[in-house]
Amino acid sequence: MNLLICIASPVNGLVRYSGCTVFATFMLIIYYLYILKFGKKKVNQMIDLAVLIPCYNEEKTIKKVVEDCKRAINDIPNATIFVYDNNSTDNTVKLAQEAGAIVRHEYQQGKGNVIRRMFREIEARCYVMIDGDDTYPAEEIPKMAEYVLHSNYDMVVGDRLSSSYFAENKRPFHGIGNKLVRGSINFFFDTDIKDIMTGYRAFSYNFVKTYPVLSHGFEIETEMSIFATVNNLAVKNHIIDYRDRPAGSISKLSTYSDGFKVLRLIFTLYRNYKPLQFFSFLALVLAILSIGFFIPNVWIPYEHTGKVLNMPTLVVCGFCFIAGIISFYSGLILDALQRKERREYEFRLQEATWKKENKD
Repeated sequence: MNLLICIASPVNGLVRYSGCTVFATFMLIIYYLYILKFGKKKVNQMIDLAVLIPCYNEEKTIKKVVEDCKRAINDIPNATIFVYDNNSTDNTVKLAQEAGAIVRHEYQQGKGNVIRRMFREIEARCYVMIDGDDTYPAEEIPKMAEYVLHSNYDMVVGDRLSSSYFAENKRPFHGIGNKLVRGSINFFFDTDIKDIMTGYRAFSYNFVKTYPVLSHGFEIETEMSIFATVNNLAVKNHIIDYRDRPAGSISKLSTYSDGFKVLRLIFTLYRNYKPLQFFSFLALVLAILSIGFFIPNVWIPYEHTGKVLNMPTLVVCGFCFIAGIISFYSGLILDALQRKERREYEFRLQEATWKKENKD
């Protein structure tokens, strides 16, 4: 009898354990089927058009901008307007909600931080980003979205500089700054983007989901333009009419500090994206300096006297020439790494395309 009890006890425990396992597995299957039927649409829902409006203290204009956007997308099915508030202290949020926009928040200050949040959270076949200051015509949204949805452009640039910007803009040095930035980028990166710093753009799903947002502030538009150029993405210039801010609406862009950040960013991205050209130029400058000081101060006196009369100059010239050689080979190595990064980016584009097709 004792033997039977000893055998039966573990068997009963095993039966109870197996029963619990089967029940847990059954409940897991039921939960999975429920999610598959009712939750998948919510998690993986892909809208056709997302209008993204980053805002900071725009109570004077946000309601009109949202209403204009609603009229513009009235004939586009499955389109949604999102307003992303960046710590506004006025009635921006309330007025945006009253106008019918979905309002979300980004608490890290800076336009770049807001755009990072928007791009992470929204799933759409096309994105149109427009500022909340009522300086851009919302009626251009369907045309810009058309380029992305049906012509396979990755970024559409709302070009202010080819229309009314210089006549409408009343802020000093903004026109000169825009021309300087545009000329610098088009020269260094061999592109033809007409308006580098415009806040009115349309993006494809692939661009949004593969673009690493690194800038925090207003230099984000410059970073976008260079990123699209370097990675050979399809960019379309679309001319738009520009109007200046209405009375009482204050620009958040600082002409001098933000302008300096943009120029510094161009320098940094040129070094990062085109290291061979950058470090080859540095190597050339170092070589010219070393040779320029070496010949008149060391070589020619040596030819006449047979002695090195300026030993410190010889040492410095030697170090400069060696630094030039190191700079050149550093450019070669970094250029190889950059080419590898571009190949990997192509794979990320393919992965984004696959995810988009699965969500459609």
